[in-house]
Amino acid sequence: MNRRSAVALASSIVVVLLISLAFLNDLGKKNLLIEPTLPGINGGWNKFSPNRKLLLLETPMKQPEGIITERCYKSDLRINQGPTPPLPNGIPTYTVEIVNMCVTGCNISNIHLKCGWFSSVRLINPTIFKRLSYDDCLVNDGNPLVGGATMDFQYANTFMYPLSVSSLVCT
Repeated sequence: MNRRSAVALASSIVVVLLISLAFLNDLGKKNLLIEPTLPGINGGWNKFSPNRKLLLLETPMKQPEGIITERCYKSDLRINQGPTPPLPNGIPTYTVEIVNMCVTGCNISNIHLKCGWFSSVRLINPTIFKRLSYDDCLVNDGNPLVGGATMDFQYANTFMYPLSVSSLVCT
């Protein structure tokens, strides 16, 4: 028997031994994954160790009727803005796009943005965007922006205003 055959035979034997050990140790049911054995329940570390407590219920909980489970967050509202061609008198213009990114289809209303002393040389329809006071601008006249919808407007000023969500209501 040559050296190459001996190595192949030895490798085969090692593989067979490892597989049989795995099945003997009942690891075959765990897709041959060997987990570390740290202190935990039943002397080994697993997903259900004391550091990860789970609530065990005898009967599954039902969602009470009439309660809306969709939630929306400030992060569901995306504000994009960028420069657009300037006005004929040379004043820079910017386009603002406000997108409801809520994946559960929630409508977001009463959207208030932090906007500083926002002002524009170009008139903006106040039902779309208006400054109520310092650092408080209202979007869409407080009406809902449905899930996936986009609103946009343009303003003209010598600089771009930083805009961010200050508050909103999920409807």
